[in-house]
Amino acid sequence: MSVQEIEKAIENLPVREVHELADWLAERQNQLWDTQIEEDAKAGRLDALINSAKDQNRQGLTRPL
Repeated sequence: MSVQEIEKAIENLPVREVHELADWLAERQNQLWDTQIEEDAKAGRLDALINSAKDQNRQGLTRPL
């Protein structure tokens, strides 16, 4: 099924189901993001950012949230 076919099908949904679909898509997007972050962390791609944040904290350049 193509994106265009999906879009056309969505246009025919009742409003309640469009909202349900939007909620599902948001959750799915969050899951994909979480997976990507986990993969990046395991691969060490976040190490430089983490180390930089730790250095800034040690230097007193951060403040509590």
